[in-house]
Amino acid sequence: MTVPGRRSSTFIRLLRSGFTDPSAAARLLDSDALAAVRTDPVLLDALGVTADPDLALLGLVRLAEAQSEAERPALLSTLISAKPLRDRLLGVLGASEALGDHLARHPQDWQALVTYEATDLHPGLAEFEAGLAEAHDPVALRIAYRRCLLSIAARDVCGTTDVAQTAAELADLATATLRAALRIASAAAPEDAALCRLAVIAMGKCGGNELNYVSDVDVIFVGDATRDATKDAANGADEGKALQAATRLASHLMRICSETTVEGTIWPVDANLRPEGRNGPLVRTLASHLAYYQRWAKTWEFQALLKARAVAGDEELGDAYIEAITPMVWQAAERENFVADVQKMRRRVVDNIPAAQVDRELKLGPGGLRDVEFAVQLLQLVHGRSDPALRSGTTLDALHALAAGGYVGRADAAQLGDAYRFLRAMEHRIQLYRLRRTHLVPEDEADLRRLGRSMGLRTEPVVELNKAWRRHASVVRRLHEKLFYRPLLDAVAQLAPGETRLSPQAAGQRLEALGYADPAAALRHLEALASGVTRKAAIQRTLLPVLLGWFADSADPDAGLLNFRKVSDALGKTPWYLRLLRDEGAAAENLARVLSAGRLAPDLLMRAPEAVALLGDPEGLAPRTHEALEQEVLAAVGRAENAEAAVVAVRGVRRRELFRTAAADIIGSYGTEDLPAEEDPGALVDRVGDAVSDLTAATVGGALRAAVGGHWGETLPTRFAVIGVGRFGGHELGYGSDADVLFVHEPREGVDEQEAAKAAQTVIAEMRRLLQLPTADPPLLIDADLRPEGRSGPLVRTLSSYAAYYKRWSLVWESQALLRAEPVAGDEELGRRFTELIDPLRYPMEGLGEDAVREIRRLKARMEAERLPRGADPTLHTKLGRGGLSDVEWTVQLMQLRHGWAEPGLRTTRTRQALAAAQAAGLIPTEEAQILDEAWVLATRVRNAVMLVRGRAGDTFPSEARELAAVGRYLGYGEGRVGEMLDDYRRITRRARAVVDDLFYGA
Repeated sequence: MTVPGRRSSTFIRLLRSGFTDPSAAARLLDSDALAAVRTDPVLLDALGVTADPDLALLGLVRLAEAQSEAERPALLSTLISAKPLRDRLLGVLGASEALGDHLARHPQDWQALVTYEATDLHPGLAEFEAGLAEAHDPVALRIAYRRCLLSIAARDVCGTTDVAQTAAELADLATATLRAALRIASAAAPEDAALCRLAVIAMGKCGGNELNYVSDVDVIFVGDATRDATKDAANGADEGKALQAATRLASHLMRICSETTVEGTIWPVDANLRPEGRNGPLVRTLASHLAYYQRWAKTWEFQALLKARAVAGDEELGDAYIEAITPMVWQAAERENFVADVQKMRRRVVDNIPAAQVDRELKLGPGGLRDVEFAVQLLQLVHGRSDPALRSGTTLDALHALAAGGYVGRADAAQLGDAYRFLRAMEHRIQLYRLRRTHLVPEDEADLRRLGRSMGLRTEPVVELNKAWRRHASVVRRLHEKLFYRPLLDAVAQLAPGETRLSPQAAGQRLEALGYADPAAALRHLEALASGVTRKAAIQRTLLPVLLGWFADSADPDAGLLNFRKVSDALGKTPWYLRLLRDEGAAAENLARVLSAGRLAPDLLMRAPEAVALLGDPEGLAPRTHEALEQEVLAAVGRAENAEAAVVAVRGVRRRELFRTAAADIIGSYGTEDLPAEEDPGALVDRVGDAVSDLTAATVGGALRAAVGGHWGETLPTRFAVIGVGRFGGHELGYGSDADVLFVHEPREGVDEQEAAKAAQTVIAEMRRLLQLPTADPPLLIDADLRPEGRSGPLVRTLSSYAAYYKRWSLVWESQALLRAEPVAGDEELGRRFTELIDPLRYPMEGLGEDAVREIRRLKARMEAERLPRGADPTLHTKLGRGGLSDVEWTVQLMQLRHGWAEPGLRTTRTRQALAAAQAAGLIPTEEAQILDEAWVLATRVRNAVMLVRGRAGDTFPSEARELAAVGRYLGYGEGRVGEMLDDYRRITRRARAVVDDLFYGA
């Protein structure tokens, strides 16, 4: 639209001055209220530098219109002639809609800005108390509070005060407001005031002198009887009555500040940091507080008390409280459960943020304010016990003191301080707009534009704001972990002259606080890794701060660091190793998780450290197919000079693939920053079972090829097949499982049966020998005890011998064992014919007779009575215990024996597939099938976890605390939740046993 004449030039000028709606702005400028100044260029220029010129102009018009005819000239003339006043008033109107509303309701309050402009006064507690002195009711207090807030905001938006000074002034205003509210409450109930002494202790940001514009003001109340009341027994005042009176006063104080009136609200007063939280009494005596803290308090409560400050009420009582609790705060790091509590607190920071808000969360999100505050407070608790200089409740002051004392690097502290100031300034300006409590960065373009301009970003405010915010958040994410660990490296590396360093004692204290059981050994490892001026040491100093944090998140940080040193020693001269960890984002975290999760994966890695490369390849942890494994193994055998060399190569492949599987399992169970933990534990179990079973089949096949080639060349005198049974045939092998097999052969045409049998026996003996040769690689034990006649029967039979035996002598337990028989290596045609031979046995036509069912039940009952190890807890034994693997598998196998002939889905060697088929066929209700499946998956995962953690197989939970905690972490239970894990295992398996009693025993 073309605007003629003067309006056209005004329109263009308004656009250039930053107005987004010049038409509306032009109409506002034409209002009678601004007639005296509308043509003054000073006004338009001043509006143009505000955060939101449109909002500032609207607020100015409303303020001018609210003045009387006699008062308006004074406002407008002062506005034009006094630049500091003009900048402050328009700055507030352009940044805060809520304060604009306040000025429209109370048009004389603009003169509060004149007062401070004339005296150049930075108000403190005394000035704020004076400003609130005439408020004798809640409404008057709100008006006076907003008037004082107006002066703070004016200096803030004009840059007269920095973010730290603004936060301190807001805390002083809160202190004055709490005192005024207590004065009003006491005046309303003089009899209560006479009976008691009440002290108000500020906590959180108010206690730390770093308050926001709109924040809950956290407090704790301490009460006691007055001295006069205590002395005068005649008036009936005792401690109980005094506490009741103090509680009424405290409750009234909270209502005065928190309740909404026509003037809005001040801020909520939150007393939930008191002992026992909401469930505890609002007011306690000092003795009661101390008794609670000495006996019941948790670590987070001492962390909160770090900022405690007496602000209102009885000064002597408040000082006594602070004096009494201060020593407890600085002894918190010596508590037995300090490390576990700290780790839980660290993980809880982001856990409760709604997923949709995490990217906009300024306080609790990754790289947010809480990251800085938590890191600083933890370091204060660890080192403040021996260094009083660190005992400030103000985050920036404490960070400065930590840097000055050498507890954090000066450069890191400076960067973190700058980021914290920027984020706090964003938080202030977001809240100032409508005076609402929020920590979310707005999404609306206009809101982001106003926010960016209020931060001094004028060219492209939205783009510049987002860029600066992300940059500072990235600094916090990068540094808040380094803050803990970088000084540890500086303490041992001793590279920067003149830099204050951690003492060995302080370094040990910090490592202890972060979960390291042997800090002296940890420091030795750090010194070995990071000392010196080589490129290798420099890269290690870059990597270790982050790696140490990941180790600290595990159940055994010491083992993680030790294993990392071993791998680094083995690969330190390899050019790609440190480059991989530095440049491939996931590799370093994956390695840290693997090295600190237990013994098995690190042991496998130490035997061939070059397998670290798998951790940096996006596809490196994906399981390989059986065909790919078989092809690699047979190719390795073909290249070998003899059978021994062939099997060494085969076992090397097995070691590498076991590491791949274990690493993928650990990372899938723990999760990483970029990859959350696998939500379906059954999928993890299936992947491990398939991967280890395929790998075992390829290994057996390679050993078979090597054994044959070493004696007969390409062709054995007899066809030979290996049949996997038990977990091997069911694709359910774990890391520590033996390979249960049957051997079958069939003489080739024209070969004597005795010669063929001797050849088959020789092959088996050679396979076993080769697979158990003493090497650095884990052996593979072949177990043929499930063959006909067990250990008393021949190790290998011909197909016709199997047929004759099964036709005449087969027992029901053998039919049950054959349910999981599947060819895994050797002659495929012979394996297929063996399967055809046994199918009628394992899936008998018309199912099992009742005598056979009774025999299976008898065998199961006998096994439960005789095979459970002496002293084992039947509720926690994963194989033979209540609701464990045996219970579920025998129940499923009984259904297969009874119904497999009629239900094709039951003809599978896999337990979970058979269970799903039974449920689909209506043989078991869906809920009961899910109960059995959950128990079987959990028991299998426990067995896998035990092997990963201890490096040796086991059917029960470990008894050693760290190993038990590591099993818990693998299963998804955080620090301190071992008891919950065991309870859950007992509950899940107890439910499974009830289903077994019903379905298997017919109870």
